[in-house]
Amino acid sequence: MANAETDPMMPQPWVVRRISKETPDTFTLALTPSEGGARSGSGGFRPGQFSMLWVFGVGELPISISGDPADEESLTYTVRSVGPATQALVSREAGQGVGVRGPFGTGWPVEGAAGRDVVVVAGGIGLAPLRPVIYHVLRHRAQFGRLVVLYGARSPRDMLYRKELVSWGRHQDTQVLATVDYGGVSWRGRVGVVTSLFKYLRLQPARTTAMLCGPEIMMRLVARELAARGLAAQDVYLSMERNMKCAVGSCGHCQWGPHFICKDGPIFSYARIAPMLDRYEL
Repeated sequence: MANAETDPMMPQPWVVRRISKETPDTFTLALTPSEGGARSGSGGFRPGQFSMLWVFGVGELPISISGDPADEESLTYTVRSVGPATQALVSREAGQGVGVRGPFGTGWPVEGAAGRDVVVVAGGIGLAPLRPVIYHVLRHRAQFGRLVVLYGARSPRDMLYRKELVSWGRHQDTQVLATVDYGGVSWRGRVGVVTSLFKYLRLQPARTTAMLCGPEIMMRLVARELAARGLAAQDVYLSMERNMKCAVGSCGHCQWGPHFICKDGPIFSYARIAPMLDRYEL
């Protein structure tokens, strides 16, 4: 949760250290605390948590942390430009300021997955909230079994972290598979929805923990596929996103049934939310 020494509703001043372009509309920003500013979250986030990022005069929005949990010097966010607030955020330049609140929310169960196989399934920009899990598993490789990363994107030009996808797959006991909806004439990889990748896997359901992030329809179908392959609902985790505003459970914008996504999530076990996930447009 947010640093107890600071007001969770008060943005702390951070500075853009670097910004890199991932796709035509998606950028990754690395932030560091401004000189003399509070380090409210540096080196202290759990994979799966998010921050509220604020651009003065434009607005504030929730963004999952997508960097390495072991990095104590910066916080990293991958942002897709889809509106005025995100456009203002990705238009920041090195040295310019950004307000940061957080980190907030629950995290992926990386500690509980120790000694087990880990299956990561991501769709589109959903790979960003899962990247800290991959970093953690690879950094502590001996503590985990197999690592499987399944990634689906709309097209090759929409794929995130393409160089990292290749490098991750070179690690021992690690399998990385990617697919796209539309490949084009130059694409030589797989084409199809992300669930089509399961035919290449040999899972051990009793010792596997799965973590999913992407569009809700994708997660719904992947969760059903995993259940059909024998994974228990309590071993499947999903990252849910809603219109979070306060991030501390006060405003009600992110209420989802009995849950407030900002403080009860964004990470939930499938066993906990399956009835609501199967209700469209809830």
